[in-house]
Amino acid sequence: MTAPDSHAAQTMRTPLARVRYLGASHSGTSDFWRQRVTAVAMVLLIIPVIVVVMMLLGRNQAGAAQILGSLPIAIIMLLFIVASAWHMKIGMQVVIEDYIHSEKLKLASIMANNFFTIVVALASIYAILKLSSGV
Repeated sequence: MTAPDSHAAQTMRTPLARVRYLGASHSGTSDFWRQRVTAVAMVLLIIPVIVVVMMLLGRNQAGAAQILGSLPIAIIMLLFIVASAWHMKIGMQVVIEDYIHSEKLKLASIMANNFFTIVVALASIYAILKLSSGV
């Protein structure tokens, strides 16, 4: 008796067994959990962020710098920026992978998504650090 060929062995697996831990983009499970973790982080941080934003209403730059100069407030804002930028990147990447079928356009869109997310996150982080340092 000969050993079964690999194709026959693969067809013996259930559909769930064939796709477990390996989605269409080869990273579906990890992206799913990363997006859930960032969503939970944003839910936990949204109340303090809303409070900080309300404290900033009607303030000039000196007042904003004074409020953001507090280390706990700056850390809360930075954590929220990082979590929301990462969440945004993953969400847009999933949309791009699902709805753009041209491989070249998909690659360009994913690269643009990564670049845009990094620029937005770095600009936001720079603004918070600059305001919190009082410069």
